[in-house]
Amino acid sequence: QVQLVESGGGLVEPGGSLRLSCVAPRIIFTTSRMGWYRQAPGKERELVATISTAGSTNYKDSVKGRFTISGDNSKNTVYLQMNSLKPEDTAVYYCNAGPGYFATNFWGKGTLVTVSS
Repeated sequence: QVQLVESGGGLVEPGGSLRLSCVAPRIIFTTSRMGWYRQAPGKERELVATISTAGSTNYKDSVKGRFTISGDNSKNTVYLQMNSLKPEDTAVYYCNAGPGYFATNFWGKGTLVTVSS
C-alpha cells in the first residue's frame, strides 16, 4: 500500500514559521508532481503549492512570498516552508502525489497547522 507520510504540523503564533515534510516511496517521488493541499474547517480542500519532477513550482496566490515548496531527491521528501503565518492559514495540510508511474493520485493522512495567539 502506497503511503505518503506527513509531519511538522503544530500550533504557532501569527507571524511564526513551520516546515512540513512529506516522505514518499521513491517510485512515486521521482515520477509524480508533488504538492500540498489544505482544508480548513467548513471549507473545501484547496491547492497550496506544487512542484514538478523538473523542479517547477506553483503557488496559491495568498501564500506567494510566504510559503516555499521544495524537494530532496536523496530523501524522497517534499517540504513546505511556511513563514509569516496568518490565522487564515489554519487548516489540515495534505501531501499529494499526482499521477506518474501509477496513474492515480495518492494522499497523506494530513497534518494539522493551527495559527493562533
